[in-house]
Amino acid sequence: MSQHDDIVETHEKLLIVDFGSQVTKLIARRVRESGVYSEVHPFNRVDADLLKKFGPKGIILSGGPSSVIGTGTPRADEAIWSFGVPVLGICYGQQTMCAQLGGAVESSDHQEFGRAYLETTGNSPLFSGLEEREQVWMSHGDRVSKLPEGFEIIGLSQNAPYAGIADEDRRFYGVQFHPEVVHTLNGAKILRNFTHSICGFKGDWTMAAFKGEMIKAIQDQVGDGKVICGLSGGVDSSVAAVLIHEAIGDQLTCVYVDTGMMRKGESEQVTSLFRDHYDINLIHVDASEQFLGLLQGVSDPEQKRKIIGGTFIDVFEAEAKKIGGAKFLAQGTLYPDVIESVSFDGGPSVTIKSHHNVGGLPERMDMELVEPLRELFKDEVRALGQELGLHQDFVERHPFPGPGLAIRCPGDITKERLDILREADWIYLDQIKKHNLYNDIWQAFAVLLPVKTVGVMGDGRTYDYVLALRAVTSTDGMTADYYPFEHSFLGETATRIINEVRGVNRVVYDCTSKPPGTIEWE
Repeated sequence: MSQHDDIVETHEKLLIVDFGSQVTKLIARRVRESGVYSEVHPFNRVDADLLKKFGPKGIILSGGPSSVIGTGTPRADEAIWSFGVPVLGICYGQQTMCAQLGGAVESSDHQEFGRAYLETTGNSPLFSGLEEREQVWMSHGDRVSKLPEGFEIIGLSQNAPYAGIADEDRRFYGVQFHPEVVHTLNGAKILRNFTHSICGFKGDWTMAAFKGEMIKAIQDQVGDGKVICGLSGGVDSSVAAVLIHEAIGDQLTCVYVDTGMMRKGESEQVTSLFRDHYDINLIHVDASEQFLGLLQGVSDPEQKRKIIGGTFIDVFEAEAKKIGGAKFLAQGTLYPDVIESVSFDGGPSVTIKSHHNVGGLPERMDMELVEPLRELFKDEVRALGQELGLHQDFVERHPFPGPGLAIRCPGDITKERLDILREADWIYLDQIKKHNLYNDIWQAFAVLLPVKTVGVMGDGRTYDYVLALRAVTSTDGMTADYYPFEHSFLGETATRIINEVRGVNRVVYDCTSKPPGTIEWE
């Protein structure tokens, strides 16, 4: 039995059937937040055999981009309707439920995208504790036009007469809106009503329980074997390393590769934390000259990523061979990586960045993977880190990309430009922390532009670089808004950077949201 199966068997489980919605992962996160273990599976892989093996206590059908009216569009497996557990259909999930059970769906003349208001009717347990009028978030073109036998209306909106429906006898429910998004103000309560009141989940999914179970699972998988872990210094690999070390002690060796593109003081912090505080076997490889040499003259961002990822694998493999005898490779793979690696429509899977997951090494070195975080979302990893005693300042650190400062330095990468960026980035984050804004922001960083401008400093003329500051708020990185700093903060920060960092004479702030922009510049 794998780590995954061993842990999952100890918990009540909810199955999320994915029809391709961009926010399906949010359903899983919201459900997990209420203490219920959930997994996302593509609709075309859910059949009677999977249901029997997985044994869900409840099922949620996600939204999706397709039209139920179209031919060959996704449908729920018929085994779902006879499995005997409650089912909640969201948006497309509601529509296919109705179409498959004898109702009808039509294309609506009045499409709904954005904020709407749900008028609740009756006393359905799905909407227990809600007001008669609730703000919800709609995103649909089609709508239910006829209910299957046994269903009744439990909620409606201006343009969706069947915004909430229920067959209380079979415990089948459908909503046209999206309870998983934050814009549905009481969406978490609706999902909790479904999981706890209707399905009867106890809410036994906690990080304290997971920690103990995973330690035993690691011990069972590894036995007396050696494990090596690629340590990036980020939250994911660090939590994985500390958890594995708690399970098997000196059987674990971590390899930290300094690419020369880390943040100021990062290498010293990682070395001190793992060698001194946790007494974990750590090999620190300073490969900065090797990386910078290979990146010389390279400005294309994808080429940068490929060079950094490939070189990282080469360096890591060489160090692993020096250790010798390791049968297991540990990675900080998270559940979103697992979801994205399986396409809902059976098409090519999304490639997980090689630097993030040490891609290719398990096959090249004939090693078995140890992935203790593969059931967890990012916020759960942070909670686990706190359970393991990692300092809150460490586990709450902003995300940092695998290629590091290389993709925050558009254009050619040189040691001089990296040093300028490193210092400016440190000042920017120091300012954010001094103003107690760090935990209000999802991610903040500086970008050194390949542009020079004329400036005046003292009585002299300067011709130095432009630095861009970026800060965003987000729940999961899928969408993001720029952080609305006060102008006084931006002015103070720009003054500090220009005064303290030689090579920068102009500072700008990036106020682009995602979409249309991305969070990182490259």
